[in-house]
Amino acid sequence: MGEWYGRAFGVVPIRPVSWSRHPIPGTTAPPMSTRNEFRIPVPHQGVEHVSAILDTPDGDREPAGVFVLAHGAGAAATSDFLEAVAPRIADTACLAVLRFNYAYAELMIRSGKPRPPERRAALDVVQKAVHSHARETYPGLPLIAGGKSLGGRMASLQVAEGEPADALCFLGYPLHPPGKKDRLRTAHFPDVKAPSLFLQGTRDALCDLDLLRPALATYGGKATLHVIEDADHSFSVLKRTARTPEEVLDELASTIAAWRKQL
Repeated sequence: MGEWYGRAFGVVPIRPVSWSRHPIPGTTAPPMSTRNEFRIPVPHQGVEHVSAILDTPDGDREPAGVFVLAHGAGAAATSDFLEAVAPRIADTACLAVLRFNYAYAELMIRSGKPRPPERRAALDVVQKAVHSHARETYPGLPLIAGGKSLGGRMASLQVAEGEPADALCFLGYPLHPPGKKDRLRTAHFPDVKAPSLFLQGTRDALCDLDLLRPALATYGGKATLHVIEDADHSFSVLKRTARTPEEVLDELASTIAAWRKQL
């Protein structure tokens, strides 16, 4: 299924709904899942709580684990990509998929004005509060940390420093800044002991695969790399490939499902 590397609070409810948000343009609605929107209190000076979305498998199926899916730097938890992929992961991988806004993204949505990501300490307190909520909501189930780009990197840094997680999943790990391949974000890799899945596109300007592969050889736990051909950092593919956005989303979800069953 991929390339193997390594040496492995209280809640304010808003509304439960079935998945109904628009998918990424060019896609159809994903498999059905149940969606709940609520707020999670966080110990952050700028906000008292952040918005969260929980997608769970529809019907009588109980989730086999919980995936805390953090967003990237430039978009909140309700980005088109996360709106389309999270329900697919919930349904295909039989996971409870918990998204949330970092505090800066929460303030960005409330004000309608763009804001840059905060320093790591401010990101950490929010993400760790959401992890705690996930563990309290689903005691006994495996917790998968990770996310899109920035969110996944923050999760990996936290786990390297001792934050409990049973596994990590990265949807586009930002290995280096665009055009700065000498600034690799891998110093903590040997300290990450949890099994991890890296989903990366071959055209990702933030992740040169020729640099990622040797970096994964230093990973503390078992690392799996699954490459999405012709995909960029947002998992968009070239039109000449004749692949639809929906097919790419389905590949992401099915890869996570197969990997999850091997944990």
